[in-house]
Amino acid sequence: MTPEEIAMVQGTWQKVVPIKETAAELFYGKLFELDPTLRPLFKGDVKEQGRKLMTMIGTAVGGLTQLDKLVPAVQDLGRRHVGYGVTDAHYGTVATALVWTLGQGLGSAFTPDVEAAWVKTYTTLAKVMQDAAATATA
Repeated sequence: MTPEEIAMVQGTWQKVVPIKETAAELFYGKLFELDPTLRPLFKGDVKEQGRKLMTMIGTAVGGLTQLDKLVPAVQDLGRRHVGYGVTDAHYGTVATALVWTLGQGLGSAFTPDVEAAWVKTYTTLAKVMQDAAATATA
């Protein structure tokens, strides 16, 4: 990722933080709309899961300038997700829900360049998670 892409992601994330509860609700609503079979993977309170999601995204976005420190945590997350029943196919659905949610939350600030930066960020981190998950199941 380029410094410009990181700056776009970090800058737009700061606009999401004040509406993070709404963003989490939008995200999970869209996720379950896209794939209702994912709902049973979430055993606990979805509001609490939303808080965890927003915290995790915030941590990842904040760590983009120090990938050497971020990658081990993302790998651990990928390995843990295996135990939750997450498969490679789910990552695409999550990407679609995340991009849609960001578009809703950011409105006109969600330009094509911002969208591309977010997609690149998600794709990069999802690949790290998937690779770690694959080694956990091997």
